[in-house]
Amino acid sequence: MASNDSDTGRRPLIGLPTYSERTRFGHWDVDAAVLARTYIDMTERAGGIPVLLPPTGTPRPELIDRLDGLVLTGGADLDPTRYGAPPHPATRRLRPDRDESELGLFALARAAGMPVLAICRGLQLANVALGGTLLQHVPDVVGHTDHSRTPGVFTVNTVTTVPGSRIAAITGPEVKAYCHHHQAIDTLAPELTASAHAPDGMIEAAETRDGSFLLGVQWHPEENPSDTRLIRALVRRAAQYGKERTL
Repeated sequence: MASNDSDTGRRPLIGLPTYSERTRFGHWDVDAAVLARTYIDMTERAGGIPVLLPPTGTPRPELIDRLDGLVLTGGADLDPTRYGAPPHPATRRLRPDRDESELGLFALARAAGMPVLAICRGLQLANVALGGTLLQHVPDVVGHTDHSRTPGVFTVNTVTTVPGSRIAAITGPEVKAYCHHHQAIDTLAPELTASAHAPDGMIEAAETRDGSFLLGVQWHPEENPSDTRLIRALVRRAAQYGKERTL
């Protein structure tokens, strides 16, 4: 069983948004709410209790009341109308129901002061929610596909963190980043500061300026089970958040 780093005796509940996909298993071919198992295993290993959240429209505040932390998970492109842009030909597989659900979850979590770890699409969603914009196809800007060379295969890049940032305190000056993204931050939201970059200068992590725990990474830490530092940092903060709100 995973250890609980919080030392509170209570493992924090960590919300993991899922997404709707046509799914085949056994004799069935049905619509289902799905999420890669790696997110669940990552949260469990770090001492959290994973809670899967289906995209069911605008979330209600009582859902956030039952959680201690939130991981905004990766997945499909955001609808560019959310940040006032026409769609690029490479922007596809949009999930408006997921956008609505997760933007609502994020707003509620921020209002409650809940710690949030945003992964890949999650970082992009947080940036858009806070007033930023996205590059819809990174190869158009950087001239290469090092951020996502092969569909379904993660590319391992070395990311450099910004000295003095929260992520640098957690991971050190460099991170082995498992990447699979063709979109990225363009205009950074005013509330955020860039805290890690790829060799080509792309923003690979961002965090809040005010000290609250909102940390987003463009890579996929759930794909590297040998490095659980980011999720453990979230779980520790979530345990503290849960304890403080019950006092």
